[in-house]
Amino acid sequence: MPGHLFIVGTPIGNIQDITLRAIDILRKSDLIACEDTRHTKFLLDTHKIDTATTSYHKFNIKAKTKYLIDKLKEGKSIALVSDAGMPGISDPGQELIKAAISAGIKIEVVPGPCAVISALSVSGIGSGRFAFEGFLPAKPSLRKELMDAMASEERSIVLYEAPHRMVSTLKEIKASLGDRQISVARELTKKFEEVIRGSISDVLDKFSLKKPRGEFVIVIEGKRPIGKLHEAPELLVRDMVEAGISKSNAVKIAAKRLNISKNELYKASLSI
Repeated sequence: MPGHLFIVGTPIGNIQDITLRAIDILRKSDLIACEDTRHTKFLLDTHKIDTATTSYHKFNIKAKTKYLIDKLKEGKSIALVSDAGMPGISDPGQELIKAAISAGIKIEVVPGPCAVISALSVSGIGSGRFAFEGFLPAKPSLRKELMDAMASEERSIVLYEAPHRMVSTLKEIKASLGDRQISVARELTKKFEEVIRGSISDVLDKFSLKKPRGEFVIVIEGKRPIGKLHEAPELLVRDMVEAGISKSNAVKIAAKRLNISKNELYKASLSI
Protein backbone atom coordinates (compact mmCIF):
# COMPACT_ATOMS: atom_id res chain seq x y z
CA MET A 1 0.00 0.00 0.00
CA PRO A 2 1.45 3.43 -0.97
CA GLY A 3 2.67 5.67 1.81
CA HIS A 4 1.93 9.31 2.58
CA LEU A 5 3.65 12.48 1.50
CA PHE A 6 3.30 15.25 4.08
CA ILE A 7 3.96 18.84 2.99
CA VAL A 8 5.16 20.45 6.20
CA GLY A 9 5.49 24.18 6.84
CA THR A 10 8.55 25.18 8.90
CA PRO A 11 9.65 28.48 10.50
CA ILE A 12 10.72 31.36 8.25
CA GLY A 13 13.01 32.67 10.98
CA ASN A 14 11.90 32.21 14.56
CA ILE A 15 12.53 28.57 15.51
CA GLN A 16 9.42 28.55 17.74
CA ASP A 17 7.08 29.22 14.82
CA ILE A 18 6.17 25.60 14.18
CA THR A 19 2.87 23.87 14.90
CA LEU A 20 2.37 20.96 17.30
CA ARG A 21 1.03 18.90 14.40
CA ALA A 22 4.13 19.62 12.30
CA ILE A 23 6.39 18.41 15.14
CA ASP A 24 4.28 15.26 15.50
CA ILE A 25 4.39 14.49 11.75
CA LEU A 26 8.16 15.06 11.56
CA ARG A 27 8.67 12.63 14.45
CA LYS A 28 6.43 9.93 13.03
CA SER A 29 7.55 10.06 9.39
CA ASP A 30 9.99 7.45 8.06
CA LEU A 31 12.05 10.08 6.25
CA ILE A 32 12.31 13.87 5.95
CA ALA A 33 13.21 15.33 2.54
CA CYS A 34 14.80 18.77 2.96
CA GLU A 35 16.65 21.37 0.89
CA ASP A 36 19.65 21.45 3.23
CA THR A 37 20.02 18.68 5.80
CA ARG A 38 22.36 20.85 7.91
CA HIS A 39 19.80 23.65 8.08
CA THR A 40 16.94 21.30 8.96
CA LYS A 41 19.06 19.50 11.59
CA PHE A 42 19.02 22.61 13.78
CA LEU A 43 15.20 22.62 13.72
CA LEU A 44 15.02 18.89 14.43
CA ASP A 45 17.55 19.04 17.27
CA THR A 46 15.68 21.96 18.86
CA HIS A 47 12.48 19.93 19.00
CA LYS A 48 14.19 16.60 19.80
CA ILE A 49 13.26 14.92 16.50
CA ASP A 50 15.56 12.10 15.37
CA THR A 51 13.89 11.11 12.06
CA ALA A 52 16.34 10.36 9.22
CA THR A 53 16.79 13.10 6.60
CA THR A 54 17.76 13.18 2.94
CA SER A 55 18.63 16.17 0.75
CA TYR A 56 16.23 17.28 -1.97
CA HIS A 57 17.30 20.38 -3.93
CA LYS A 58 17.59 21.73 -7.47
CA PHE A 59 20.91 19.96 -8.10
CA ASN A 60 19.64 16.42 -7.40
CA ILE A 61 15.96 16.91 -8.17
CA LYS A 62 15.65 14.34 -10.98
CA ALA A 63 17.33 11.41 -9.22
CA LYS A 64 15.89 12.21 -5.80
CA THR A 65 12.33 12.59 -7.07
CA LYS A 66 12.46 9.02 -8.41
CA TYR A 67 14.09 7.78 -5.18
CA LEU A 68 11.43 9.41 -2.98
CA ILE A 69 8.51 8.25 -5.15
CA ASP A 70 9.89 4.68 -4.97
CA LYS A 71 10.00 4.93 -1.17
CA LEU A 72 6.44 6.22 -1.08
CA LYS A 73 5.29 3.34 -3.30
CA GLU A 74 6.92 0.94 -0.81
CA GLY A 75 4.60 2.34 1.85
CA LYS A 76 6.98 4.77 3.54
CA SER A 77 5.76 8.10 4.91
CA ILE A 78 7.84 11.10 3.88
CA ALA A 79 7.72 14.65 5.21
CA LEU A 80 8.75 17.31 2.70
CA VAL A 81 10.17 20.52 4.16
CA SER A 82 11.91 23.59 2.72
CA ASP A 83 14.59 25.62 4.45
CA ALA A 84 11.90 28.10 5.48
CA GLY A 85 8.14 28.36 5.06
CA MET A 86 5.85 26.24 2.92
CA PRO A 87 7.38 23.71 0.47
CA GLY A 88 6.53 24.24 -3.19
CA ILE A 89 6.64 28.05 -2.94
CA SER A 90 9.72 29.16 -4.93
CA ASP A 91 11.59 25.93 -4.15
CA PRO A 92 12.04 22.48 -5.78
CA GLY A 93 9.33 20.83 -3.66
CA GLN A 94 6.72 21.40 -6.34
CA GLU A 95 8.37 18.76 -8.56
CA LEU A 96 8.00 16.05 -5.91
CA ILE A 97 4.41 17.08 -5.25
CA LYS A 98 3.55 16.82 -8.97
CA ALA A 99 5.25 13.41 -9.21
CA ALA A 100 3.36 12.14 -6.16
CA ILE A 101 0.05 13.28 -7.65
CA SER A 102 0.85 11.46 -10.90
CA ALA A 103 1.77 8.31 -8.96
CA GLY A 104 -1.49 8.35 -6.98
CA ILE A 105 0.27 8.97 -3.67
CA LYS A 106 -1.84 10.39 -0.85
CA ILE A 107 -0.72 13.92 0.02
CA GLU A 108 -1.51 15.88 3.16
CA VAL A 109 -0.57 19.47 3.92
CA VAL A 110 0.58 20.57 7.37
CA PRO A 111 0.33 24.37 7.09
CA GLY A 112 2.78 26.74 8.66
CA PRO A 113 4.51 30.11 8.20
CA CYS A 114 4.79 31.69 4.75
CA ALA A 115 6.93 34.76 3.99
CA VAL A 116 4.53 35.94 1.26
CA ILE A 117 1.49 36.11 3.54
CA SER A 118 3.48 37.43 6.51
CA ALA A 119 4.94 40.30 4.48
CA LEU A 120 1.58 41.10 2.89
CA SER A 121 -0.25 41.21 6.22
CA VAL A 122 2.22 43.66 7.77
CA SER A 123 2.64 45.82 4.65
CA GLY A 124 -0.35 48.10 5.08
CA ILE A 125 -0.97 47.72 1.33
CA GLY A 126 -4.20 46.22 -0.01
CA SER A 127 -4.13 42.47 0.64
CA GLY A 128 -7.59 41.38 -0.52
CA ARG A 129 -6.22 40.49 -3.97
CA PHE A 130 -2.58 39.99 -4.83
CA ALA A 131 -0.23 38.51 -7.42
CA PHE A 132 2.85 36.58 -6.26
CA GLU A 133 5.76 36.68 -8.73
CA GLY A 134 8.53 35.16 -6.57
CA PHE A 135 12.02 36.06 -7.82
CA LEU A 136 12.14 38.12 -11.01
CA PRO A 137 13.77 36.43 -14.04
CA ALA A 138 17.51 37.02 -14.46
CA LYS A 139 17.29 37.18 -18.27
CA PRO A 140 16.80 40.86 -19.30
CA SER A 141 14.17 40.18 -21.99
CA LEU A 142 12.03 38.05 -19.67
CA ARG A 143 12.51 40.55 -16.86
CA LYS A 144 11.29 43.42 -19.07
CA GLU A 145 8.33 41.39 -20.29
CA LEU A 146 7.24 40.72 -16.72
CA MET A 147 7.76 44.36 -15.70
CA ASP A 148 5.56 45.46 -18.61
CA ALA A 149 2.81 43.10 -17.44
CA MET A 150 3.15 44.26 -13.84
CA ALA A 151 2.64 47.89 -14.90
CA SER A 152 -1.06 47.28 -15.59
CA GLU A 153 -1.65 44.88 -12.67
CA GLU A 154 -4.32 46.31 -10.34
CA ARG A 155 -3.72 43.75 -7.59
CA SER A 156 -0.93 44.15 -5.03
CA ILE A 157 2.29 42.50 -6.25
CA VAL A 158 4.62 40.45 -4.04
CA LEU A 159 8.23 39.68 -4.96
CA TYR A 160 11.27 38.03 -3.37
CA GLU A 161 14.69 39.63 -3.76
CA ALA A 162 18.26 39.12 -2.58
CA PRO A 163 20.09 42.00 -0.84
CA HIS A 164 22.72 42.56 -3.54
CA ARG A 165 20.00 43.13 -6.17
CA MET A 166 17.56 45.21 -4.10
CA VAL A 167 18.61 48.68 -5.23
CA SER A 168 18.80 47.84 -8.94
CA THR A 169 15.47 45.98 -8.79
CA LEU A 170 13.71 48.89 -7.08
CA LYS A 171 15.06 51.28 -9.71
CA GLU A 172 13.71 49.01 -12.48
CA ILE A 173 10.32 48.79 -10.78
CA LYS A 174 10.15 52.58 -10.43
CA ALA A 175 11.06 53.06 -14.10
CA SER A 176 8.41 50.59 -15.31
CA LEU A 177 5.59 51.03 -12.77
CA GLY A 178 6.12 54.57 -11.51
CA ASP A 179 6.92 55.75 -7.99
CA ARG A 180 4.35 53.58 -6.23
CA GLN A 181 3.86 52.87 -2.56
CA ILE A 182 5.72 49.77 -1.42
CA SER A 183 6.58 47.79 1.68
CA VAL A 184 9.97 46.12 2.00
CA ALA A 185 10.24 43.47 4.73
CA ARG A 186 13.48 41.81 5.72
CA GLU A 187 14.41 39.09 8.22
CA LEU A 188 10.76 38.45 9.09
CA THR A 189 10.25 36.89 12.57
CA LYS A 190 13.99 37.17 13.29
CA LYS A 191 15.84 39.39 15.78
CA PHE A 192 16.53 42.14 13.24
CA GLU A 193 13.12 42.10 11.55
CA GLU A 194 12.43 45.38 9.75
CA VAL A 195 9.63 46.70 7.56
CA ILE A 196 10.21 49.84 5.48
CA ARG A 197 7.12 51.53 4.02
CA GLY A 198 6.77 54.48 1.64
CA SER A 199 7.25 55.36 -2.00
CA ILE A 200 9.95 53.57 -3.99
CA SER A 201 11.96 56.81 -3.90
CA ASP A 202 11.69 56.92 -0.09
CA VAL A 203 12.97 53.36 0.21
CA LEU A 204 15.82 53.98 -2.24
CA ASP A 205 16.85 57.03 -0.19
CA LYS A 206 17.04 54.87 2.93
CA PHE A 207 19.13 52.25 1.13
CA SER A 208 21.53 54.97 0.00
CA LEU A 209 22.32 55.49 3.70
CA LYS A 210 22.14 51.86 4.79
CA LYS A 211 23.20 48.92 2.61
CA PRO A 212 20.47 46.26 2.19
CA ARG A 213 21.08 43.14 4.27
CA GLY A 214 19.06 39.94 4.67
CA GLU A 215 16.42 38.33 2.49
CA PHE A 216 13.65 40.67 1.31
CA VAL A 217 9.96 40.45 0.46
CA ILE A 218 8.67 43.42 -1.57
CA VAL A 219 4.98 44.33 -1.64
CA ILE A 220 3.99 46.84 -4.35
CA GLU A 221 0.63 48.59 -4.54
CA GLY A 222 -1.38 47.69 -7.61
CA LYS A 223 -2.17 50.14 -10.39
CA ARG A 224 -5.01 52.39 -9.37
CA PRO A 225 -8.03 52.05 -11.70
CA ILE A 226 -8.68 55.03 -13.94
CA GLY A 227 -11.97 56.63 -13.01
CA LYS A 228 -13.26 57.29 -16.52
CA LEU A 229 -12.37 56.52 -20.11
CA HIS A 230 -10.60 59.43 -21.79
CA GLU A 231 -12.14 61.04 -24.86
CA ALA A 232 -8.71 61.03 -26.51
CA PRO A 233 -6.48 57.93 -26.08
CA GLU A 234 -3.32 60.07 -26.03
CA LEU A 235 -4.58 61.73 -22.83
CA LEU A 236 -4.62 58.32 -21.17
CA VAL A 237 -0.99 57.93 -22.22
CA ARG A 238 -0.20 61.37 -20.81
CA ASP A 239 -1.74 60.52 -17.44
CA MET A 240 0.30 57.31 -17.18
CA VAL A 241 3.52 59.11 -18.14
CA GLU A 242 2.82 61.73 -15.46
CA ALA A 243 2.34 58.86 -12.99
CA GLY A 244 5.89 57.71 -13.76
CA ILE A 245 5.34 54.97 -16.36
CA SER A 246 7.67 55.11 -19.37
CA LYS A 247 6.07 56.40 -22.55
CA SER A 248 6.64 53.15 -24.48
CA ASN A 249 5.00 51.12 -21.70
CA ALA A 250 2.17 53.63 -21.40
CA VAL A 251 1.43 53.39 -25.15
CA LYS A 252 1.47 49.59 -25.00
CA ILE A 253 -0.87 49.48 -21.97
CA ALA A 254 -3.30 52.08 -23.36
CA ALA A 255 -3.44 50.43 -26.81
CA LYS A 256 -4.22 47.05 -25.27
CA ARG A 257 -6.83 48.48 -22.90
CA LEU A 258 -8.62 50.48 -25.62
CA ASN A 259 -8.13 47.83 -28.33
CA ILE A 260 -6.50 50.24 -30.78
CA SER A 261 -3.32 50.26 -32.87
CA LYS A 262 -0.17 50.74 -30.80
CA ASN A 263 1.63 52.44 -33.72
CA GLU A 264 -1.21 54.88 -34.35
CA LEU A 265 -1.44 55.73 -30.65
CA TYR A 266 2.30 56.30 -30.50
CA LYS A 267 2.11 58.79 -33.40
CA ALA A 268 -0.78 60.59 -31.71
CA SER A 269 1.27 60.83 -28.51
CA LEU A 270 4.45 62.32 -30.01
CA SER A 271 3.71 65.74 -28.55
CA ILE A 272 3.54 64.37 -24.98
